[in-house]
Parts: sequence; C-alpha cells; structure tokens
Amino acid sequence: MKICIVGAGAIGGVLGVRLADAGHNVSLLARGVHLAALRNNGAKLIDHRGETVVRVAASDDPIDFGPQDFVVITLKTPSLPDVVPNLAPLLGDDTAVVSAMNGIPWWFCQHLEGPLMGRQLDTIDPTGNLAAALPAERIIGGVVHAGASVSEPGVIRHAAGNLFILGEPDGVTKARTTTLGDAISRAGLTGRVTESIHQEIWTKLVGNMGMGPISALTKLTLSGIANDGDARPIAVAMMEEAIAIGGRIGLHMDMTAEARVDLGAELGDFKPSILQDLEKGRPMEIDALIGVVAELGRLVNVPTPTIDIVLALQRAQARFAGLY
Repeated sequence: MKICIVGAGAIGGVLGVRLADAGHNVSLLARGVHLAALRNNGAKLIDHRGETVVRVAASDDPIDFGPQDFVVITLKTPSLPDVVPNLAPLLGDDTAVVSAMNGIPWWFCQHLEGPLMGRQLDTIDPTGNLAAALPAERIIGGVVHAGASVSEPGVIRHAAGNLFILGEPDGVTKARTTTLGDAISRAGLTGRVTESIHQEIWTKLVGNMGMGPISALTKLTLSGIANDGDARPIAVAMMEEAIAIGGRIGLHMDMTAEARVDLGAELGDFKPSILQDLEKGRPMEIDALIGVVAELGRLVNVPTPTIDIVLALQRAQARFAGLY
C-alpha cells in the first residue's frame, strides 16, 4: 500500500519505519533539519528490537508523492491550519485520511450522538477550513497509546506502548479500516479497530488533559505527578470535570479520575508531548488538549473551574515562551 505519514516525528516515525520495514510504500512529510537527516541517512528507529533504518521518500512538499491509499496525520495540532490545505496532491478519490493526533480532532462532532452533533468547535476549527479540506467521509479516527521522542534529527526512540486504535467517525467499520489495522499489526505494532472511536479519543484526552499541562507547568514527569501531594489532586480535579462533560455528551469513562492518574503513571518518568514541545521551543497543543475541554464544558453547561485556571496558566507560560 501507498502510505504517507504527515508529520514524521516521534509517533509518525515509529509508524512509518515499521510499515516501511514491513514492505509498504511509505513516504514521510517532514521539514527542516529532521527532513534533511531523513533524506541523507534514512529514518532510524531505536526500540526494544535494537536499531531499524529504512530509506523512504521524504519531502516537505506533498506534490512529490502523489495520491496515496492512506494519509496518516501525526502532526501537532497547531500545525494543521498551515499544512492541511496543501495536502490535496495526496488525495485520490478513495484516499482515506487517518487523524492520529493528540486531543480532539476537527471532525469530532460530525457523527457524535447527542447535543453537540454537527457542531463546529471554535478552539479546533474556527474557520471551518479543516472540515472543508478533509471532510468526515475521508476520515479514519486514530488514537495512539505509545511513548516516543525524536532524540536527534532522523532518529526516533520508541520508549513504551505500541497500540494504534482505528475507527470510523460514523461507527460503521469499513474494509479500509480493517485493512490498515491489519497492516499495522503485521508490521509489529498493535492495530485495533473499534466502532467507538469517539470514546477512545475522549478517554485518552481525559488523561492527557489532566496530566500534560501540569507536567509542562511543573516539569514533573507522569509518575512524578501521580506521586506528588500537590500536583496529583489538581490532575484528579481536572479529570473529574472532564468526566462530567463526557457524561453530558454520551462519552462515559469506565474508570475514576484517580485510576486514570495511576494509569498514566505506568509510563514512569516519561515527559508528555506538551512538555517536550515546551522544552524544544515548539508550538504547544494547548487548545486541542485543554481549551477544547473548556469550550465543551461551556456548551453543555458543566463548570470547569480547575481546567480554566490551569488553561490560563498554560497559555500564560506559552505566551511568555513565544509558543502560543
């Protein structure tokens, strides 16, 4: 299959290397020094197996690749408005687009049963340009449970987790989804297909939203937050507010906020991506992880006092660093 990874950083790099090593025609859309390293040295993945290096097409211009079977977007959300309108050369009539980013995607409410069905979220797609360029009919939703980082240009370190969950926004599993899920599993990762992709996205978001911002503000790792007497209660309070919002929109958690904090801590001394972005001077995913939850709370009349405070502090921190 022809598969283009849009944003071949940490998670995109793990997926791209594994799929290419399994024999698929993979291309990587990247930029800057990372792109230069991919072109010169190939993409190197370091994980429990050792080192795997693949040489694949890499570019910063989608026109170099042509139409694909699958386009997998693993970009940071702040990059979407600049990148998505330029993806047209990758899209054939039957090309499926996998949104595999952190946070709430632009298409989230299109098939969400309940009070927000069809709602456009201002924190994610205020102009509607993302939905116009990549309508829900093309989309396969993706949720990634893995920890990885780009340790140096062209080098990806896979620390933990290998689960890639896929699902159609309308909840009806299609052949394209099972085809990609099977390919991911045969590549040595775990591809799982679900009929409840909204629930999977929401469950991951609750954990990321409750721990990532606190990590960025305090520099604590995930296990550090779970074991800190001051940080942990704030994370729990944020998650409890989000869980209440989920209850209003039909996305119910099957674990408590306390249990969700403990689950995040199982990754150990791992820095979540929002802290990695802060430390590397990259735009931070504040709106997709936190701002959108505050917006959803307002829309369904669920108070979010703790989320609002942490969101304000996170925005102030990012503005001071020139990243928001």
